[in-house]
Amino acid sequence: MSVAEQSLSVSEFREIASAIENEVSRVMVGQRDVVREVLICIIAGGHALLEGVPGLGKTMLVRTLADSLDLQFSRIQFTPDLMPADITGTNILMESETGDRRFAFQQGPIFSNLVLADEINRATPKTQAALLESMQDRTCTVAGVIHPMLEPFFVLATQNPLEMEGTYPLPEAQLDRFLFKLLVTYPTESDLQEIIRRTTADLESHVQPVADGKAIVEMGKLARQVPIAGSVTDYVVRLVMATHPDNPRATEQVARYVRYGVSPRGAQAIVLGSKIRALLEGRLNVSFDDVHAVALPALRHRMMLNFEAESSGVTTDAVLTRLMTEVPESAA
Repeated sequence: MSVAEQSLSVSEFREIASAIENEVSRVMVGQRDVVREVLICIIAGGHALLEGVPGLGKTMLVRTLADSLDLQFSRIQFTPDLMPADITGTNILMESETGDRRFAFQQGPIFSNLVLADEINRATPKTQAALLESMQDRTCTVAGVIHPMLEPFFVLATQNPLEMEGTYPLPEAQLDRFLFKLLVTYPTESDLQEIIRRTTADLESHVQPVADGKAIVEMGKLARQVPIAGSVTDYVVRLVMATHPDNPRATEQVARYVRYGVSPRGAQAIVLGSKIRALLEGRLNVSFDDVHAVALPALRHRMMLNFEAESSGVTTDAVLTRLMTEVPESAA
C-alpha cells in the first residue's frame, strides 16, 4: 500500500501531530526536542525511557501527553516493595449471590493504552520483568492464561540517573525494548522564568484531547509506507555495525571504549523514527538528516561501554556523536 492509498493523508498526519504538540506546550515549557521524540515513539507504537534528575517535568510531560490523547491512562509508581501482581493483576476468589465461588481475573494497571512507569529503576528485577512480555509481545500471562493488551499500547518510563541507592538498573534485554532513551535536560534561563510564571501565579492550563487511539494507529501505518533510499538504509546498517568493537567497520574509539555494540533493534528504531520525522518535517522521503536526528535516542541505551570508558568519563553519546562523523554517508 502506498502513502497515497492510506486512509490518513500526509496533511492530516501533520495536523494531528502539530495539535498534540501544541496541547502539550500549554503545560510543558521548553523540552521541545523531548516532546517531539516521545511523539515519534508513540506514533511508531514503541516505548520510551525518559532519564533526568528530579524536578524537570518528566512525569508531567507523560501525564500532559496522556491528556492530549483520548486514551486510557494509568500510572505505576515503582518502589522496592512493588510486586509483579501489582502490575499485571491477579486472580481473586469471587462469590456469587447463590454462594458459588470462582476465580476471576482482576486486571492490573498494565491494562491501559498509555502506562507511565514512574521511577522504573526503583523496583526489583522480578517486578521489572513483569513488563517484558507486555512491552514485546503485547500480551500478559497470568496463571497460565494469556491476556491481550489494549490497542494501542505504550510504556513511557522515567528514571533518575543520579541517585543510585535503592535502585536496580534495568538489564540490557529490557533496555533494548525501549524504542528511544531520551535525556531530559535542565531548562534554559528563559524557560525557567516561564516555568516560575506559570506555576506561581493563578494560571490554569487545560489540555484537551485532540487524537484517539485509532488516529495514532493510522499515523503509524502511514509512517511505515514512507520510502527510504537504499543508500540511506545502507548508511544505517554501516553505522550500527560500526558500534561493534570486533567488527571491521569499528573505529579506533569504538574498539577502545565499547564492550557490546547495538542490536538489530537499534537499526529498526533508526529507520522507523526517521520515517516519522520525515513526515513531521513535511517530507515523503527519509534523508540523512533524519537519521542523524534520531540516532542518539535510538542507540544510546543499546551500546554498552567498558570500564576504561567509564573511568575516563567517556559517555555513550560522545562515542556515538563521533562515530556519526567518522562513518561516511556514502559507501564508496
